[in-house]
Amino acid sequence: MGMIIDYIVKGGVHIMVPLLVLFLIGLAYIIERFFALGKAKINTAEFLTKIRAALRSKNVKEAVKICETFKGPIASILKTGLMKYGDPKEEIEKTMENAAMHEIARLERGLPILSTISNLAPIIGFLGTVTGMIVSFDALAKLNDPGMVAQGISQALITTAGGLITSIPMLLAYSYFTTRVNSFIREIESASAVLMESFSHMERE
Repeated sequence: MGMIIDYIVKGGVHIMVPLLVLFLIGLAYIIERFFALGKAKINTAEFLTKIRAALRSKNVKEAVKICETFKGPIASILKTGLMKYGDPKEEIEKTMENAAMHEIARLERGLPILSTISNLAPIIGFLGTVTGMIVSFDALAKLNDPGMVAQGISQALITTAGGLITSIPMLLAYSYFTTRVNSFIREIESASAVLMESFSHMERE
């Protein structure tokens, strides 16, 4: 902890404190998204197998109960479609599309913030680099003080490192969570198609 405070002082409080705040905000969102997406994950294959079995028996109520048991975004979206069973196909699809948009927005919550931090942190670090070099050149021009020159260069390097240390984990987390959300989207599309196919099969029978 003492080392961190030392680096904050050496890098300049005006630069390092904002970077620290951004890092803590990003870390909080990473932890929250990790648990939220983990909670939203279900065994999609098992879920769809049970939904198909219920609909083959034309037991829509049982299918709704299965959705309530599994929960999660995929189950919630299919539940909205099941609740509209008997309505025109286009209306069911529109209802599920609206539900999907809502669920995807919930899955993506916080990701724009991680993206913003990953882009903003290096810029703030670079600003510290510029101010550090200004201190160095000012000391060189006016004071001819090697100690001040070294201090300015040290500040420049510390803020650059601080910006990268803040940015890299946020960028990695953003890429990881984006991949997971895209996986959810593909499963939602697949599950919706299965439901509409099951409805068509029920109508043909």
